[in-house]
Amino acid sequence: MNPRDENHSMPSVKRIVLLLLWGGLAALGYAVLHLSFIPVAWAAIVAFVTWPAYLRLRLLLRGNAAASALLMTLLLTCALVFPMLSLIVPLTTELTAAYQSIANYFANGPHQLPEWVARIPWLGESLQELMNQTTGDPAAVRAQLTQWAEQWMDEVGQFVGGVGRNAAKLGFALVTLFFLYRDGESIVNQGRRALWPFLGERLETYLVAVGGMTRSVVYGLVLTALVQGALAGLGYWAAGVQAPLLLAAFTALIALIPFGTPFVWGSIGGWLLLTGDTVAGVGLLLWGALVVSWVDNLIRPLVISSAARIPFLLVMFGVLGGLAAFGLIGLFLGPVILAVLMALWREWQEEQASTRTATRCPPGVPLE
Repeated sequence: MNPRDENHSMPSVKRIVLLLLWGGLAALGYAVLHLSFIPVAWAAIVAFVTWPAYLRLRLLLRGNAAASALLMTLLLTCALVFPMLSLIVPLTTELTAAYQSIANYFANGPHQLPEWVARIPWLGESLQELMNQTTGDPAAVRAQLTQWAEQWMDEVGQFVGGVGRNAAKLGFALVTLFFLYRDGESIVNQGRRALWPFLGERLETYLVAVGGMTRSVVYGLVLTALVQGALAGLGYWAAGVQAPLLLAAFTALIALIPFGTPFVWGSIGGWLLLTGDTVAGVGLLLWGALVVSWVDNLIRPLVISSAARIPFLLVMFGVLGGLAAFGLIGLFLGPVILAVLMALWREWQEEQASTRTATRCPPGVPLE
């Protein structure tokens, strides 16, 4: 064998061995760290959105990064944990009251549907027959309620276990948040240096797209959901619905999904109408359609689409697709991924337009 060929093949062998080594280490690293990806992603989103407030706090503390990061993390912990703990007792009380109210309603049957509902062809008669069957046998009603209670207790047990796991994830996310505040600038600079050889000047375009979409999605989804939950809760309280706080929290959670709130207040308003409380039912339906839903229809598209320069329909697809693919964190990851794709698409369109303009102009003619 020619020594020159042997020397030429050695770098290729070393490159293959190096790639195999890097691939194996990457697989091992994923096996070790994959459970922490979601908490780290949540911490990164919170750190990015609250970074301006952290910078102001660090300025007040004369540039002490560690103290500023610790104080900011403690403030956010209080803002997240204390409201959750303060809701546990009221939610439990309201859930028990709602359960007792439903049980008393079915036990004190039979009930007659409102006249305008009973007159609906086919539907009114079927609903009345179903209600008579449900409330006609008190023993069957008690058995059904007992079964629901057992199922509810099983779900509560699963929920408590989930709360324990999520509490651990929350603690890990808060610890990560401290280090992101303290070392965030260094981490971002290291990422820029690592990606610059591959992306060059395009890197800043992609970072701007990711940052703008993340900020707009957080403001558009979370703030809109909180406002919708508060307004819906006010409507539930005014309509005399049992457990308004619980339903308001559930509405705020569903409001993270575009056009999800009508399924909550619409169902409650329909139930009020079926049970004969026509004024409260009509009032709640009007309140939901004219106030609660218009918050979603106006604020969310305005905040997200205008800030990120992406059609709201595409953002909605990103939210729904991200939720299906990644879970709750997908509410933010989905639109961010689409924002990067949109940045790539616009960049390619600009390059194509520049190429066509350059080919049409004769040599020596300046481009406008």
